[in-house]
Amino acid sequence: MAFSPDDAAMTFLRYDQDGPVVTLTMDQPEVRNALTGNTAVAEFTAACRRIEEDHSVKVVILTATGSVFSSGGNIRTMQEQLDPAVSVAQLRHVYREGIQRLPLALYNLEVPVIAAVNGPAIGAGCDLACMCDIRVAADTARFAESFVKLGIIPGDGGAWLLPRAIGMSRAAELTFTGDMIDAHQALAWGLVSRVVAADDLMREARDLAQRIAQQSGPALRLSKRLLREGQHTRLDTLLELSAGFQAIAHRTEEHRAAVEAFVARSDTRRP
Repeated sequence: MAFSPDDAAMTFLRYDQDGPVVTLTMDQPEVRNALTGNTAVAEFTAACRRIEEDHSVKVVILTATGSVFSSGGNIRTMQEQLDPAVSVAQLRHVYREGIQRLPLALYNLEVPVIAAVNGPAIGAGCDLACMCDIRVAADTARFAESFVKLGIIPGDGGAWLLPRAIGMSRAAELTFTGDMIDAHQALAWGLVSRVVAADDLMREARDLAQRIAQQSGPALRLSKRLLREGQHTRLDTLLELSAGFQAIAHRTEEHRAAVEAFVARSDTRRP
């Protein structure tokens, strides 16, 4: 199903829906799916709003066309920012109202998000993958937190995202060196959960999405929120939140149907 109502404005991101599964495809391979200097951030935030409001959606796949997942920031845009007429205050505003809107929208999306990383994920492209809940990589994928090589820092939240994905020591190594790692190194470090042949990437991602989509929509959204809260809150606070969420889950039709189906199956097995 095409993104609506502003299809003409969607020049970076394709939005396709198959039942409870939405696939977001970055589609500017001519600029290696760069995330700045275009409408990428606005399109991502619009797509996230649509998903949040559509409770038929249970899971999202994020991928890209071309041979690159995302090259991150557009270097030509950075060149324009070297102009001394652009003040520090203006640059700060550019980040706050630009790329920083992306992690706030995507990382906080209520439904599970699978990154199907088809090729290099560089700089903000690597951080984009880290905003997702699950990362599946093609064997052609590469990852680099490469900001330092351009004399800049991760301005998109990478210093918060990457340590949570692979731990502080490895995140520091990638951040301080700017080194690139291949898909198998990313698997060994826990940055991705599996590596597959490039030709099998989307089939693997869709199979995983379908297994998730078989589950209760409300339970998925509540479970994801708990996982997010569990990264920064105390255990007693999380337990209190879990009690409230569980009370909500107990009153959903999905829970009622699952319990009744389980009991019915058990009854039929009795001698």
